[in-house]
Order: sequence, then C-alpha cells, then structure tokens
Amino acid sequence: MSKHVNKVTAAGLLVALGIIYGDIGTSPLYVFNAILNSKAVSELLIIGGLSCIIWTLTLQTTFKYVILTLKADNKGEGGIFSLYTLVRRQKRWLVIPAMLGGAALLADGMITPPISVTSAIEGLKQIDAFKHIQQFQIVFIVLGILALLFFLQQFGTASIGKLFGPIMVVWFSMLAVFGIVHLTDDWQIFKAFNPYYAIKLLTVYPKGFWILGAVFLCTTGAEALYSDLGHCGRANIRYSWILVKTCLILNYLGQGAWLLSHHKGEVISDEIIKAGFNPFFGVMPEEFRLIGLVIATLAAIIASQALISGSFTLISEAIRLNLWPRMKINYPSEAKGQLFIPGINSLLFIGCCAIVLYFKSSSAMEAAYGLAITLCMLATSILFANFLVSRRTAPILIYVYLTIYFTLEISFLIANLDKFPHGGFIALLVGGALFSVMYVWFRSRKIKNRYVEFVRMEEYIPKLEELSNDITVPKYATHLVYMTSANNPKEIEHKIIYSILSGKPKRADIFWFVHVDTLDEPYTCEYIVDHIIPNDIIRVEFRLGFRVAPRINLMFKKVVEDLVKNKEVNVTSRYESQQRNNVVGDFQFVVMEKFLSQDNELPFFERIIMKLYFWIKEISLSEEKGFGLEQSNVSVEKYPLIVAPVSKMSLKRIYTAEDEEAML
Repeated sequence: MSKHVNKVTAAGLLVALGIIYGDIGTSPLYVFNAILNSKAVSELLIIGGLSCIIWTLTLQTTFKYVILTLKADNKGEGGIFSLYTLVRRQKRWLVIPAMLGGAALLADGMITPPISVTSAIEGLKQIDAFKHIQQFQIVFIVLGILALLFFLQQFGTASIGKLFGPIMVVWFSMLAVFGIVHLTDDWQIFKAFNPYYAIKLLTVYPKGFWILGAVFLCTTGAEALYSDLGHCGRANIRYSWILVKTCLILNYLGQGAWLLSHHKGEVISDEIIKAGFNPFFGVMPEEFRLIGLVIATLAAIIASQALISGSFTLISEAIRLNLWPRMKINYPSEAKGQLFIPGINSLLFIGCCAIVLYFKSSSAMEAAYGLAITLCMLATSILFANFLVSRRTAPILIYVYLTIYFTLEISFLIANLDKFPHGGFIALLVGGALFSVMYVWFRSRKIKNRYVEFVRMEEYIPKLEELSNDITVPKYATHLVYMTSANNPKEIEHKIIYSILSGKPKRADIFWFVHVDTLDEPYTCEYIVDHIIPNDIIRVEFRLGFRVAPRINLMFKKVVEDLVKNKEVNVTSRYESQQRNNVVGDFQFVVMEKFLSQDNELPFFERIIMKLYFWIKEISLSEEKGFGLEQSNVSVEKYPLIVAPVSKMSLKRIYTAEDEEAML
C-alpha cells in the first residue's frame, strides 16, 4: 500500500473536495424537487424525507463506502474493477457483477452531467431579469456548456483541475451558510435525525415507499468516493467527508425548514417545478441568486468532469482486463491518471446531448437517474463480501453486511423501478448496451481459447536455429518479433511456428517472442528476459498493471537498449557490409489477426456471440495499434479462427461406370 493512502494533508483534502464530491455535492440542487413532485408540503413529508436523506447518507455513504469499502484498496487504488482484481481468482462468476457495475457507472456518466448542469441553469428562472426564459433556451445553454466541456477533454485537466478544490470549498461553504440561516424557520426540523420519522414516512405516508427512489439521488455519487481512492488517499477522503456530509445535511435541513415555513400545505406540481420552483435557490436572498447560480453551474461542471474522467479510467481498466474492445488512448499530460479516450468522449457527449434533448428539464431527468447506479452498488456489495471472505473475516459479520445492504439496496432498486416507464428505461437501455459489449468481448475470448493450440518450444528450437543460419533462404528481417499469448514461457502458439517455418519461411538473425501479462496490481511495470538461445531466440515478458497502457513499441525499445548496454545481445546486422559499419539491423513486428472462418459448427448462442465480437472488432482499434506498435514496422497476418470445426458433412461419392469396372 502506498504511503499517501494514510497520510492526511491540506493539499490532499483540497484535492478530495475538488475531485470526489462533485456528484454527491450537487445533489441538493434536485433531491427535494424529486421528493416534492406532485405532493403537498407537510411535516411528515418534509421531516420524514429529511430523515431518509440523513440516514441514507449515514448508512449507504458513510458506513458502506467511507468506512468499509475504502478498506478494499488495491495498492492504493479503488473502483469496481480494482475490487474485481482482488477477488477474481476466487470465483469465475464474479466477472458478471463487475461488468454490471462498470456498465452502470458508465451509464451514470451519461446522466450526471445533464441533470447537474440543467438543474443549475434552471436557477435562471428564479432571477427577475431571466424569469421569462423559456425551457428551450435553457436546453441550448446546457448543450453549449456540455459541448465546451467535452471539447476541452482532449487538452487534459491538469491546469484547470487546480481550481476545482477552491471552487468546491466555496460551494460547500455556501451550502452550509444558507442552510444554517434557515434553520430557525422551523426548529422541529431537527426531528429528522430520529430514524422513526423515516420509517413512518415509508410505512404511513401514501405510497411512501416509492419516495425512496427520490431519496436515493442524495447518494448517487457514493461510488465516486471509492473510484477516486488512488487520486486522494483513504484518510483524505474520510476526513473531507466529515465536512462534506455536515454541509450537505445543513443545507437539506435549511431547505426543509424553509419549505415548512413558506409553503406548508401547498401542492408542488410538476408544472410549478418546471416553472422554476426549487428550494435550493429559494433559501438564497434574491440579490445573491445570480452569484449562487454561477457557483452552482461551476460545481455542476466539476461534477460532470469527475464523471467523465472516471469513465476514461474505467474504460482503460476494462481494456486491460479484456472486458472492453481496444480503443485509442491519449495522454494529454504527464500527471498521474491523466488520460483521454476520444471514442468514449464522443460516446458520452452524444449520450449527454441525447438525454438533454429527450428530457429537456431536470425534473424529467430525475426519472432516469438513479436506477442504473443501484445495480452498481449491488455489484459492489457482492464483490466486497467476497473480498471479506478472502481476508478471512468472520462469516457472521459477512452475513450481517449482506443482510443490511442487500435489504437497503434492493429496496432502493424496487423504488427506482417505479421510474422505469417515466424514463428509467433509458438508463437501463444504455447500461444494458454497455454490459452487452463487455459480455460479448469477455465471452468471445473464452470461446476463442478453445481453438488456440500451443506447442512445446523445445521441439522447434533446432528448426529455428537451422533457419536462422540458412543463407539460401532470403532474410525476412534482422530481428523478427512476434506477439504471443502463451503464458508458459516454454510454449508458443502453433500458428506462430506455422507462420515462421511453413510456406515461404521467414528467416531472421534473432527471433523475439513478446508476451504481455496483465497483473492485478494497478501500476506495476516490469519485464523478464529469457534467452532461450543466446543471440538467436529471446522471449520478453512484460508484466504490466491493469492501469498501465501497453505501449509495446516504446517498451520494447527500452528493453533492447538495456540488453545492448549489458552486452546480452548484439543487434548489429549480420550482413557483412553493414556489420563492418556497425549498422543496427531492422526490427519487424508480426501480429496474428484472426477472422471468423465459415467452417465452424457453433451452437446458436455462441455463433451470435462470435459474430458480434468480430463486428465490434472491426470498428474498434486494431491489434497492432492496441499494443502501441508503429505501423511502419508491423505486418499483420490474418488466419481463420476455427473454434468448432465441422465434424459431420453429408458428402456422397458417385462412381462412374469406368470406376465400377476398374474395381471389378
């Protein structure tokens, strides 16, 4: 574990405020509107709703994530895929909740920016100068902000990211101040700390249980606490959460007291909400609302940025774990964790714009928000329970954990299902599509593994040596480098041997076999060299963490430089003229690319999986680009993938009269 994980610093606390709490920190913008929608303001609704919020933040966010789940760090890194790498060797089926959780987080990344930014911009309706603004104008403003936000992703956030912390300090200070100012509006608001009123709301209030779907919005950003563990450290997250939770609860209490004092008995219809009603802006003095709007918009942008950056990290991890197709990854700066995936950026931008155009208002977006993330939280609970098993935790404690959080999260899931016909189906469709991509990519790899045939290297070493020294065969390259998937250093794919020795042989001075092994540790970057035949056959194994990009071209150059420096290999060309002038020989990489053969007899389901796999593969990054290889020195060889060769074929020979006579 890294030292920074347990070290609390002022800078670390500031970074935590800027990176982690954007999503959960902007929830006061829309939670109360979601609770109040089409209901009359009453003591039971407000105090009971506040009690649900307080205890959700306590049980779900504080206990589950801040206290418990943050303990499951992988060398200082967190997130659902980091957690999966800690437990994946226990049970194979754990990949399913990992993929479900990852897909749900990505779906959340499409919904959070629209609802956060729209909720903030809708505050214009509470400012006299803009009170006549139309919803379509707000939609255009939101789309403009999102377009600028996604456009800036390609340049990285290292410079502007330094402003996130101070802005969020101002944001949370504003939440606390305006919450405190209105506490005196109705002192009975403090009853909300008693869980009795939460239980009473859920059991006595008409259709009270379904209010949980709105209450859940206050904790949707809890998963980000865990995902950003590596950026901030466990201790910084825990200490900063004390401040954040205090500010959030104070603001919620202030909104509740203001509602009881100013709107008791009123029915807050959907039309009133769409007209601009929002307790968040209601607690502000009228002359401050424009400033409050600006601060809220900045906080919403920061919340969106955190989700976008988190999505990039999530996809890069999924690629390294073979749960997602290879995609182009750029590194805008040298800052740790700074990466940009153009394909995902475009996907998120299109998704966000589509959601804004479809729902138009934040109140309508609330219907789609929260449903997907409940699945992510359930997935985290399953994986964390298995983590506890791996740490030999007492079984009774594991059962208590599962009982509490399965009950809580399944309740939230059922309550959120009420949103399904009102827009929740969109979140599930998006999450389902993303999960399907992950499942197809994962399942197809398992199917392909049936076909891969490995042979013992030792059987072919003499033949490779003989070929290397056979001057009658034209030299293919001085250094011939093959990418191999063989985990065992004593084995090699039969297709590679066939490529070298069969047909037109590929003679080279030195044969290199390069293998990439993805480790469960996040940032490991090391290699092992096996001189099978010194200066003739060399195997290089890269051991890379699941957060390290496989930039094989650069890494291989570094390995060769080290070997030359240590006089372990001679890379000078063996042509006499070039050898006299000490000219370095050429390096040629060969990548074996598969295509689906027609000569397959697969079950229907597997046939669909493989067809989808190759369709996705066509539109994703090629093998050589995925490994970070330069195209100038890379050749791609395609060969048919026969995973289930046809075993029975109805083919009948017809004998001619001459054949029959000959047989007689």
